[in-house]
Amino acid sequence: MYSLAVNNGTLSDEQISGLVHQALADRQLDGQRILILIPDGTRTAPIPQIFRLLHQELGKRVPALDFLIALGTHNPMSEEQINHLVGVTPKERETTFKKVRIFNHLWNEPDTFISCGVISADEIAEISRGMLHQSVEVRVNKLVTQYDLIMICGPVFPHEVVGFSGGNKYFFPGIGGQEVIDISHWLGALITSYEIIGTSGITPVRRLINRAANLISTPKLCLAMVVAPKTNQLAGLYIDKPESAWEAAAKLSDKLHITYVDRSFKQVLSVMPEMYDDIWTAAKGMYKLEPVVADGGEVIIYAPHITEFSYTHGEILSQIGYHVRDYFLKQWDKFQAYPGGVLAHSTHLKGMGTFDFTEGEKARIRVTLATGISAERCAAHNLNYRDPATIRPTEWANREDEGILLVPKSGEILYRLIQA
Repeated sequence: MYSLAVNNGTLSDEQISGLVHQALADRQLDGQRILILIPDGTRTAPIPQIFRLLHQELGKRVPALDFLIALGTHNPMSEEQINHLVGVTPKERETTFKKVRIFNHLWNEPDTFISCGVISADEIAEISRGMLHQSVEVRVNKLVTQYDLIMICGPVFPHEVVGFSGGNKYFFPGIGGQEVIDISHWLGALITSYEIIGTSGITPVRRLINRAANLISTPKLCLAMVVAPKTNQLAGLYIDKPESAWEAAAKLSDKLHITYVDRSFKQVLSVMPEMYDDIWTAAKGMYKLEPVVADGGEVIIYAPHITEFSYTHGEILSQIGYHVRDYFLKQWDKFQAYPGGVLAHSTHLKGMGTFDFTEGEKARIRVTLATGISAERCAAHNLNYRDPATIRPTEWANREDEGILLVPKSGEILYRLIQA
């Protein structure tokens, strides 16, 4: 493994370029067709810096150096958004980088996928520790079969479905088919975000994703990045096979991306940056704060710029709403036909709670949207509403002694209670 990391501060540009140069110096890479998986704009990472370094190191050595944006089920990015993502001008795309192709992953176009095989129901039962017993077809963007090497290039953060993001997660859900997306996300929902988020090591969901990725025969290399908190610069970079690079990066992320507090809060204001453009992505402002909200407390997702629950799954969410896990499990005949990934998002945002047919649904905490989504639509989706015009985030600062917490750029840092 090629690696550099610091617990405080950031790596210098020279350190990063030197490590990338060292890792890619192997002449066996010459003449290979290389496809690089990168995140979309909902992740903090110095993608422009890495984009230029990879082109500098490999552009003249390989016949194809292309990029595939691992969108999962997010919307395709426009050319303007892509240029911003990789940090180039339109003129540079036509000149310096004219041989580089950048693709959007298109999750809802079946013709863009290829099947890699099937994971049996018995194996799924073993991986999920008995929580699921169903086979799953493993489909992935067929571009992976058209290259000699797949390079994963993305950051690692605490994650609500898998424990820590990154690594083979860039295949599933990044460029994977709906089948693995649904079963992996629903498995995470059964475990609950509260339990799995920020869990180190190989969680059942991570094991499932790794198993699916192993069915992709194309050789793989991973540049796992750890971004220093409150920056867009790297504190760590690990280059190796996806499993080992991710494991090392997750250990550093565990140190840098989890904030421990000595008390719970009755009210948390999660201020969402504009890189989250719908509740589907901005729900991270709930996931990362849920562990430090007191029973009966409230998380307010403050994002006046957001006007939709999900640009891709909004219709389904309007049918099912947002509910605790057991609301779905105890009415499974009613909900089993819905996509597991959407059900998972629903229950992750609603948080922990209970449901039975006598007492009804009882969520542990309140989830309130202070967004551009109306009070009527929030109520129809079983969420609380607050007019964002009534909130001035600066007035929420430094009120921890009152049981109030302000998180200015929410979504990536996980908050946890110090265990007594």
